[in-house]
Amino acid sequence: MCLTSFTVALIFTMGSGNYWLEIFNCYVGSLLLLIIVFFEIIAVVYIYGINKLAMSLRADAAQCGGVVVEFESDDIREARARKARSTSGSALIYLRGPKFLIYVSGALSMWGDRMWHFAISVFLIELYGRNLLLTAIFGLVVAGSVLLLGALIGDWVDRNPRNKVAHASLLVQNISVTVCSIVLMLVFLYKQWIESIWDGWLTVVCYTVVIVLADVANLASTALTIAIQRDWIVVITGYNRGHLAGMNATMRRIDQVTNILAPLAVGQVMTLASNVIGCGFILGWNLVSLIVEFIFLSRVYRIVPALSVKPPVPEDGQASLERPAERTEGLVERRGSQVEQSEVVTSAPGLSDDDMSLNLKEITNLPLCFGRFRWLLSTCKDGWRAYYRQDVFLAGMGLAFLYTTVLGFDCITTGYAYTQGISGSLLSLLMGVSAITGLMGTVMFTKLRKAYGLVNTGIISSCLHLCCLLLCVCSVFAPGSPMDLRLLMPFLDANANSTLAEAGGMVEGQRQKHTYPMRGMEPDSYISIILLFLGVITARIGLWSFDLTVTQLLQENICESERGVVNGVQSSMNYLMDLLHFIMVISAPQPQHFGILVIISVLFITTGHTMYFLYARKAKRKPAGRLDT
Repeated sequence: MCLTSFTVALIFTMGSGNYWLEIFNCYVGSLLLLIIVFFEIIAVVYIYGINKLAMSLRADAAQCGGVVVEFESDDIREARARKARSTSGSALIYLRGPKFLIYVSGALSMWGDRMWHFAISVFLIELYGRNLLLTAIFGLVVAGSVLLLGALIGDWVDRNPRNKVAHASLLVQNISVTVCSIVLMLVFLYKQWIESIWDGWLTVVCYTVVIVLADVANLASTALTIAIQRDWIVVITGYNRGHLAGMNATMRRIDQVTNILAPLAVGQVMTLASNVIGCGFILGWNLVSLIVEFIFLSRVYRIVPALSVKPPVPEDGQASLERPAERTEGLVERRGSQVEQSEVVTSAPGLSDDDMSLNLKEITNLPLCFGRFRWLLSTCKDGWRAYYRQDVFLAGMGLAFLYTTVLGFDCITTGYAYTQGISGSLLSLLMGVSAITGLMGTVMFTKLRKAYGLVNTGIISSCLHLCCLLLCVCSVFAPGSPMDLRLLMPFLDANANSTLAEAGGMVEGQRQKHTYPMRGMEPDSYISIILLFLGVITARIGLWSFDLTVTQLLQENICESERGVVNGVQSSMNYLMDLLHFIMVISAPQPQHFGILVIISVLFITTGHTMYFLYARKAKRKPAGRLDT
């Protein structure tokens, strides 16, 4: 177009140019000019953009030192102001929205839990003269209570309104920690005086109160976790799989960050000040956290109407989980109590009125405590039945099997690394790196789920987890590994003993070298420990991605009326398999046995992933669930 206009304009430069200009001006210029200007306006305003043109003019004027005078209509000014208000308003809406409130509430709760779990172990060690007995008893009580009461906690979550469950769990957890902190402060301040009363039995009473209160706080934390992270999140996201995956990943990232920072914060307070100040710091945190979490959860419950709607318990489960004493004495106070009471009277077909009245009299004469105990057993049994009949049973079992491992950054793995000459500062650095890889696992989960689907994400995560753990298996046989299979033989025949004695002190010295090593002793080679931690750290990417996958499968595929009890049983299974790995360590406590524990752990993890593969095979043959994508 420009070349054409240039060619036509050449005739204006000739000798007769003035005549041609007059002809164009009279006969062509008016109409053609209007057409050209019309298309220029369209091109500039609607194609190039009037805002870009204004920015270009301002930039050119700034370079040349000129001034641009802009005339802006009231409509444009109002539209610009409305856009600015909408941007700030959207941020304000998000900050007041349910997702942000759940994130803040979860962060406060996780921070308090991490601080308390770290501090209570240190406190118990300090109280008992730097002995691990009280810590071991506390761990056994916590694991055993969740194992026995997990189904009951889940059933209680299912049978009560969501706001009452969250508020009651929050109050019990924070009040238990607060009272326990006060008791610990008194014990630390007046320890000598307490030990002199009742020949030291008052000290035993204080230890018992501390352990019981800490266990109650852990049970309440379990109930709150089931309610918020397994139920509320599903309802808040509107059963949308994409939003659910995003919230699960965000909550796990918050958990990973608090897992590093919270123990570091309370540890610094206890180190720089004292254990009493540490107890006071935890006490103050729980009181503030209780108020903030209570307000935030109450607001979430108000702004999400779906949380107030809870489906009734299925009829078969309702009849089986009903208290015997309430069935016989007519004290049922839940929904449809009159219908349930009538079902009790008519639930024995084939019996005459005399036989029924005789049976009711016999049941009524039972002691109330026996009826309560029978109800507890019935609830646990029905909870485990509900867990077993779920479609995601194999996936949940696979996740539980992953808890039977020594390949994590717990006290066992870090203690083994300490015996192999790894310093505490290096261990803390490795824990930080492992947290970063855990965060990478949450990011990978969201990407894989969006690209390949939830079930395939679990398969990819399982394969990645197993491949990384092969490095740990290689570390068992690598140079520098202290593994000695002969230590697993409790009895040797006389010939073997004489042979070992004649062999000199070389083998014994080498064996003794790794039995009780001095702090900072350097092993023969660091290849084994490097492979071990390289496998553990990289495996956390697949581990956390797999954990998020199974968590979302449980959220999506479990009936809403059974979501609490099934997740309660899942927590019980996790603690049961976690107990097995402690039993493994008790059976083989020496550093020379750690290689055997690594191999057994990999076998358990392989079994768990195999269970998930079986579930994935069955799931791909069924149609998709009811959640939106």
